[in-house]
Amino acid sequence: MQAKKLRQILAQDGIICAPGAYDAWSAKLIADAGFPAVYMTGYGVSASHLGQPDIGLIGMSEMATAAGNIAYAANIPLIADADNGYGNTLNVIRTVQAYERAGVAAIQLEDQVMPKRCGHMEGKELISESEMVAKIRAAVYAKNCPDTVIIARTDARAVHGFAEAIQRAQAYVQAGADVIFFEAPASVEEMREVRRLLSVPLLANMVENGKTPLLGLKELEQLGYKIAIFPASLIYSATKAVMSTLSDLKTHGTTKMSLANMVDFPTFNQMIGVQQYRDIEKSFMK
Repeated sequence: MQAKKLRQILAQDGIICAPGAYDAWSAKLIADAGFPAVYMTGYGVSASHLGQPDIGLIGMSEMATAAGNIAYAANIPLIADADNGYGNTLNVIRTVQAYERAGVAAIQLEDQVMPKRCGHMEGKELISESEMVAKIRAAVYAKNCPDTVIIARTDARAVHGFAEAIQRAQAYVQAGADVIFFEAPASVEEMREVRRLLSVPLLANMVENGKTPLLGLKELEQLGYKIAIFPASLIYSATKAVMSTLSDLKTHGTTKMSLANMVDFPTFNQMIGVQQYRDIEKSFMK
């Protein structure tokens, strides 16, 4: 159902903004704020679930479990990072089917080797174009839901240059990718050229202080991008807020000076749905 909904909004005018969720609660907040889709960030999930960097340490089963929790909490289309499919074409098949069972609407696969790196980190290495084409074909083959969107990401811009990245993206479209994620263009001019050379919907990755210019939604739409993800914004914001409160507690022995930056106890209970669950519980006791 959510995959079909994502297909519908992809076909409509306007850009789709999908903030990055790193757990179920952040996903619910995204949905409650009125965004049309949510992006599950491997960068954020690795940090929040393992306390480790996005360098291939988190596995497929852990990511699929996180995707299921996020999809359930948000109840809006979920675009999910599936890294490099966690192996070869057979692993990609298993990954796609596990993500579909978890409720994912769009599955993002990238052309890095294992272990992968965050797209805005140094030291990335790529598999061959032909191997990635085979992975995309496997992903399309694996789909149980015809509406599931396959997003192909290429990291070739930083490794082999702009021309090869375009060549790879075109090959991935021919293999069946629905959306292209051209990672880390270095300028607005490059972003404009990507749009000129590729005919499918494009995804823009807006990482604060990353390699790509940080643009607003209107600018991205004018450049011809269809999806904008902000994968790290919430985990960066949450990290700073938590560090501030911990500093206050450590320094002053109380959280009183941090209260203005917190929701209160009744508000949080209302947001998380305590009363609804109590009402459901009572309904069975009649």
